[in-house]
Amino acid sequence: MDSDKFLARPGGKFSLERHKPAATTGLSKSRAERMMPGHIDKLAHLHDLLYAQHKHALLIVLQGMDAAGKDGTIRHVMSGVNPQGCTVTSFKQPTPLELEHDFLWRVHAAVPALGNIGIFNRSHYEDVLVTRVHKIVPKSVWRARYAQINAFESMLSENGVVILKFFLHMSTEEQERRFRQRIEDPRKNWKASPADFKEREYWNDYQAAYEEAIARCSTKHAPWYVIPSDHKWFRNFAVADVIIDTLTELKMEYPRTLAV
Repeated sequence: MDSDKFLARPGGKFSLERHKPAATTGLSKSRAERMMPGHIDKLAHLHDLLYAQHKHALLIVLQGMDAAGKDGTIRHVMSGVNPQGCTVTSFKQPTPLELEHDFLWRVHAAVPALGNIGIFNRSHYEDVLVTRVHKIVPKSVWRARYAQINAFESMLSENGVVILKFFLHMSTEEQERRFRQRIEDPRKNWKASPADFKEREYWNDYQAAYEEAIARCSTKHAPWYVIPSDHKWFRNFAVADVIIDTLTELKMEYPRTLAV
């Protein structure tokens, strides 16, 4: 699969309308399911190389509307990696201590160490999404954050952190279907929340906020990928494909030691 077809080109115009959430790029579900075990094995091998070489870290940022599948993507795509070298951080409403610092303070502390994979389930981008949509901070504050985010990610890249950012692009119809499923399925009922339905009222506002964040913050060193996510099987396969391509391009090798 050509991973670049999901890439939001740095410096270019960006519109979510040009990206179809139900797209599968001609790939069938049966073929993807046959290939996925190989992807999981390949990713495990690349993670082993990353850990052994100890020259880079991989930071994966997952963003998307509620029920887009951030948890599911982590569970399926990362199922083969060594948990000793992989951490997941979920960024929720800031604590009183975190609010005493700049908005990137808590984020920097969670950046993976060299040799490791770090996954952000939501991220610093909430500070140009939720804060914008719900007018938590003035416009002058959240607009300044695009440049601050770009500078932060540039600094990380210069220090060996490979950054991949995924927007799990889901249609409003698919979100409603998944919400209803949470209500009707006893195994998923615990996930249902009245707040989820309330947030749907801001769907268009969030889409506009995502468009601007992706347009302003997709850079060569920290690209945004827009992943069609109406089909869970395709979402998982596409994310795995991008990660594998990116790690393969590092041309990693196991360190050599002198024989004793």
